[in-house]
Amino acid sequence: MTIKTTAAALVLGLTAGFAQAADAIPTQKVDQALHDRLPEEIKKAGRMISVNNGSFPPYEIVESPTSMSGASADLTEALAQLLGVKIEHATVSGLSGVLAGIKSGRYQLAIGPVGDYPDRQQKNDFIDFVQEFVVFAVQKGNPAKINSLDDTCGKRIAVMAAGSAEQVIRKQSKVCTDAGKPAVTVQSFTDQPSSILAVRSKRSDAFFSSQAPLIYFVEQAHGQLELSGKGQKNGFGDIFQGTVVPKDSALGKVVLDGYQALFDNGTYAAIMKKWKLEGNMIKAPGVNLAKGEVK
Repeated sequence: MTIKTTAAALVLGLTAGFAQAADAIPTQKVDQALHDRLPEEIKKAGRMISVNNGSFPPYEIVESPTSMSGASADLTEALAQLLGVKIEHATVSGLSGVLAGIKSGRYQLAIGPVGDYPDRQQKNDFIDFVQEFVVFAVQKGNPAKINSLDDTCGKRIAVMAAGSAEQVIRKQSKVCTDAGKPAVTVQSFTDQPSSILAVRSKRSDAFFSSQAPLIYFVEQAHGQLELSGKGQKNGFGDIFQGTVVPKDSALGKVVLDGYQALFDNGTYAAIMKKWKLEGNMIKAPGVNLAKGEVK
């Protein structure tokens, strides 16, 4: 079996451990006041479309062009019930396609979560509902003893190609060599399953990436992997992620208040617990919480 085939097989089995979660997600009653505040075109249509750019487990797991599972799918369903409208899913290629589609009005929002950065806030608003961290997925027992960026000198570190984690680890490699230590061997992969497979097969010492999807992949590794470097900055500032809406829109205010209601009634916590995302929860949703990028 080829590496590519094995990686694909890993993806196919990803939802097994989560699909049987016993946590019941509360059914929402329509909040008429929130419904009445929706833009007229949405109330008239009785629906809106949330766009995504592919699977981002465990939040967004695209099963077909119009169907999705995951924490964000559960959140979408709860929000739709609360607002009294349908929220349908659409998939496009790339984040640029997501943002362009919202700007043109073809799609009303992107539930996401999408990374909130100040430069993106210039043309969009982010209704943030999670905080993210960048950590390491390592072999069980952490034989390479990688617990922070300082431990990566001379190690083989897998990253997603062209991502912010790759930028950070390449900067760290220079820190290593400037200090007279061995450079980091940066191994760039085009997808998460291939990166995880590299660690499982011991071709990489660690995969440096976002905590939420790593929790998801480690869960599927049957005890072969664990996380390290949790609770540290690891070269990043505070990272918030959320739902993208048009800049200064009435819809954004409704989504914010809708999320607040789901926080207050325990639905948000139930969804995050179901998908083992307690470590990414924030106390309250907020607008454009990001204040800086990679540090």
